[in-house]
Amino acid sequence: MEKYMIIDGMRIPFDDEKNILQVIHKAGIHVPTFCYYSDMSIFGACRMCVVEDERGGIVASCSTPPKDKMNIKTNTPRLHEYRKTILELLLASHCRDCTVCEKNGRCRLQMLAVRFGLTEIRFKNNREEMEIDDSSESIVRDPGKCILCGDCVRMCNEVQNVGAIDFAYRGSNMRVMPAMGRKIAETDCVNCGQCAAVCPTAAIHVKSSLRAAWKALYDPKTRVVAQVAPAVRVALGEEFGLEPGKNTMGRIFAALRMLGFDNVFDTSVGADLTVVEESEELIKKLEKGDDKYPLFTSCCPAWVRYVETKHPELLDYVSTCKSPMGMFGSVLKEYYKKADKEEGLKTVSIAIMPCAAKKFEITREELSRNGIRDVDIVITTSELARMIKEIGIQFNEIEPQGPDMPFSISSGAGTIFGTTGGVTEAALRRVSNAKTNEDLKSIEYLGIRGFEGVKTAKVPYGDKELDIAVVSGLGNAEKLIQAIESRELHFDFVEVMACPLGCVAGAGQPFVYREGKEKRAAGLYKADRSSVIKCSGDNPVVEDLYHGILKNKVHDLLHRRSQ
Repeated sequence: MEKYMIIDGMRIPFDDEKNILQVIHKAGIHVPTFCYYSDMSIFGACRMCVVEDERGGIVASCSTPPKDKMNIKTNTPRLHEYRKTILELLLASHCRDCTVCEKNGRCRLQMLAVRFGLTEIRFKNNREEMEIDDSSESIVRDPGKCILCGDCVRMCNEVQNVGAIDFAYRGSNMRVMPAMGRKIAETDCVNCGQCAAVCPTAAIHVKSSLRAAWKALYDPKTRVVAQVAPAVRVALGEEFGLEPGKNTMGRIFAALRMLGFDNVFDTSVGADLTVVEESEELIKKLEKGDDKYPLFTSCCPAWVRYVETKHPELLDYVSTCKSPMGMFGSVLKEYYKKADKEEGLKTVSIAIMPCAAKKFEITREELSRNGIRDVDIVITTSELARMIKEIGIQFNEIEPQGPDMPFSISSGAGTIFGTTGGVTEAALRRVSNAKTNEDLKSIEYLGIRGFEGVKTAKVPYGDKELDIAVVSGLGNAEKLIQAIESRELHFDFVEVMACPLGCVAGAGQPFVYREGKEKRAAGLYKADRSSVIKCSGDNPVVEDLYHGILKNKVHDLLHRRSQ
């Protein structure tokens, strides 16, 4: 017989829902929460999601499993007052300078204060002044805005297996902080920014680079060029009321020109270069017969940092390729070098990325040549949205435009880099020399698409099969590494992205729940289907680069100098 609950007088069937909260969502009711994420463990700290049972008992809906014929109420005078009191207590020990807060308009505490009509706080403000930690290149910690929801701690420890932050002390002295009071830059933080992505306030937020970007754009002696990562196109529109997954790349190019950028390009060109170089690296490894460890991808800077801090024994097996951003950044600087000298200009390269770790990546030594960075500034998808709004551009009304010459063509393979499995699929199109629709379909159906944390596949290659794994989320990567090192599993090629679901879920993107991230990935695959060029090696721009700018400079411009 069908199991059901009675929620606010409505009969709501349930099956495999893990808690009352999920059944409530089925009823179309949004119960407020701070500390609940379906992808993380149940913490039950905020108590905002409490409901009343038929006996008047109050239970936390996030941590209580549903029972057949259970009768609950989500909105009673008692619950309403209870939630308002919680909000008042949180605000009594919280910075309330909302207008100058990094998360103004996107803060869940602020949103709930508005929702519950809080116009005054009955309790004295006892907020303690705490030092802001801006030591990281990627994130900023503002302990004075922490509400102790534990979201960042569970993300860093459970999902990412990094452990850079945790709870310290007890009772009213409890804090979220790195061990021993260290700065975040002094820890094993990998700069993925997923802690900032789940933080409901601005206690942890992605570091802003807008001041530097505006300075470059307003300097008449500076040529400002932009590259836009694949995942940005399917997320930026959300800041302007569009559905996740809507491809707005044409409008992005138009908006960038209106902001003052001199030339605009698609980082998918850099992804095409990465496919060519990484595929060649894989082929050479297979020919060499070195199968102790697989070839690990190097596109994700948070993953590279994770290997450096947790598994240095794997460094020799991480691809020497720069990331697509790094490759394209070095190509752009090389391309404009002569023109800068002739015109008396300085080229500033700005990368628009979905990722917090990219802000750290551009500071690495291997992304500089002769003391000059390949990429000067990284701004996130959300930062670009702020720039567009600040100038008053009506994003939804502007006409789409294309990228600039000579890097105006990219492949569908480069575009799908923004989702988990995309790097692998792009490489397989190259390694297998896929030409027909049947070839592409056979790769698509291997099982490397999808949103599982770990996916594996066997791929025909000559007279043998390649064992391939696709991993997203560093906790999943750690489990796979343990299985590889114990010889329980063997792989020839492993793609790793630090953020669960890949770059579409990067910390620099507008925040959405899992369904929205999956729609973004679907948007990238849709863009791939409409692309004329499917394989990176077929991109004429790439061919021209190898015969031009890259001639005799491939390793110098496209590979990390440390290996």
